[in-house]
Amino acid sequence: MLEYGSAREEKLRIREMSIDDLSKVFHLGEDIFTAEYSPSLYRTWDEYEITTLFNSDSELCLVAEIGETIVGFALGTTVEKHHSAWKYGYLVWLGVRSGLQKRKVGNRLFREIRRRMEEQGVRIIIIDTDAENTAAINFFQKMGFGNVQKHVYMTLNLGRKPKKKAQKKEADTG
Repeated sequence: MLEYGSAREEKLRIREMSIDDLSKVFHLGEDIFTAEYSPSLYRTWDEYEITTLFNSDSELCLVAEIGETIVGFALGTTVEKHHSAWKYGYLVWLGVRSGLQKRKVGNRLFREIRRRMEEQGVRIIIIDTDAENTAAINFFQKMGFGNVQKHVYMTLNLGRKPKKKAQKKEADTG
């Protein structure tokens, strides 16, 4: 467990997530990972992903607390590929309550999950974020990440009918 802060302010504490934290982390993530945050978020924030990560890699599921309030979390896992000597760390989610940038909550969560991954023999940590999320990209570059690659993720909303123009265009090209 790591503690940060001065005697004048409540300390920020980073610790392993417990089963009692699942609901609080889920609700904090709902506040952070909204459609406004990332309209093209290809992974959905849901309780199943949290519980799966917690059940498989609980030592890589961390929370940041100020007092009794959870103000951030980092959820990760490790990946070992067949025929590869390398072990990869995957930081799946990193979320911090808005307004706490000066407390460096994200920085502290990342440093702790990185330390834990290094202890487990991880050689490369992978993250992904929306290509338009400049705040996240800048944050991770400050943490030492490089080799930024942009991926294309496409969606097809099956609940919406194509507009007439699009239907005509399809008929012309089909």
